[in-house]
Amino acid sequence: MIETARAAAPLPHRQASGAVQRPVVLVGLMGAGKTTVGRKLAQMLDLPFVDTDQEIEDASRMTISELFATYGEAEFRALEARVVARLLDDGPRIVATGGGAYMNEGTRRLLAERSITVWLKAELDVLMDRVMKKPTRPLLQTPDPRATLKALMDVRYPVYALADLHVPTRNVKREAVAREILDQLERHPHFKA
Repeated sequence: MIETARAAAPLPHRQASGAVQRPVVLVGLMGAGKTTVGRKLAQMLDLPFVDTDQEIEDASRMTISELFATYGEAEFRALEARVVARLLDDGPRIVATGGGAYMNEGTRRLLAERSITVWLKAELDVLMDRVMKKPTRPLLQTPDPRATLKALMDVRYPVYALADLHVPTRNVKREAVAREILDQLERHPHFKA
């Protein structure tokens, strides 16, 4: 069932230099909406948007699936950690990370020091509905993708819970989730109204 968002007044235009003092990094499982919500949040805050998976694909000239198949997950995760670290040097922006990026302890420590992290938390059914629309996800190339995704939730959710902000993502418009993030950001010490 699709939940409808309440009508909200348009947000005042915000300048990046006045509002967000460091990168806002979205973390969560595949299908949580990090890219779609991140783009909308960047638009609301008048900030650049970057997706780490796209950055990795552009730099390597390979898809994420090809990288996994050619080099394995460990090498992919090392590359991902380097890309995340580089993006933190580029000033305030909205960054959507791959689902496993926040699992790297060094990356997590760096994000805690230099960004505001936002966990987009979704229920299993919501994630399954979304991820099955994109059958190229390397970690779900298993006989039982639902069981695989549930196992990932069991391992990753306690780690994602270390993020600065927690925002539920569900079947509502991306604008509604972006507004909820913005509401929480406005109370964060590294955000100036």
